[in-house]
Amino acid sequence: MPNLVDPAIGPSPAISDETLIARARAGERHAFGQLVERHYDFIFRTACKWAGARSDAEDIAQEVCIKLATAIASFDGRSAFTSWLYRVTVNAVRDMQRARGRRGRNVDRFAEVSPDSALPDQEEATAAGEVWTAVDRLPEKQRMAVILVYAEDMSHAEAAEIMGCKESTVSWHLHEARKSLRGLL
Repeated sequence: MPNLVDPAIGPSPAISDETLIARARAGERHAFGQLVERHYDFIFRTACKWAGARSDAEDIAQEVCIKLATAIASFDGRSAFTSWLYRVTVNAVRDMQRARGRRGRNVDRFAEVSPDSALPDQEEATAAGEVWTAVDRLPEKQRMAVILVYAEDMSHAEAAEIMGCKESTVSWHLHEARKSLRGLL
């Protein structure tokens, strides 16, 4: 990734996200470009985890970057920028999935927790696949809580920030998900 230097702004690593956000909100294109460049990999990885397919993740990441040009004005700073960006990205994935559902296409499944979590034998791999297939059938909020806490390894507090709810609500969604999964498996 190139280190862009603009005399008006300076080298990109030395500038905080907060400064870049303020400048981008004020209409500084270079600041916006630096912000997108700094967080593109995060957007893409998040989209990839939620969409399951690399090609969909690429489309979603591009869409998020385009949306950010106008959405940056709605960032109020109450949460971390990356938490807000995570939520914007997950919402873009959901929008794509809903659009596909309306067109009658199959939505890609959440296929893999992470590339380095390969299970040692076929029976365990099959069982894990069945669990994630069942997770995919959970109601949206329960599914999101399960993925954030168990696949993304976030704390309940971090998941609550991304979901825009209280920590106790995340715990409740996880409790309900466990009950539902017992019935599905």
